[in-house]
Amino acid sequence: MLEIEKIRKEKNKAEEDLDSLKTDYKKLRLSMRTAGLDVGV
Repeated sequence: MLEIEKIRKEKNKAEEDLDSLKTDYKKLRLSMRTAGLDVGV
C-alpha cells in the first residue's frame, strides 16, 4: 500500500508542476474511454 501512496503523491506533484501534462492525460483517458480501450485504471 505504501507504493500506491507514493505513486499517488508523485502523480499529484506532476499535475501541480505540469498542468499541460495533466490536460493531455485527461484527453488521452477520454479518448481511450471513447474508443472502448479503458482498462479501469
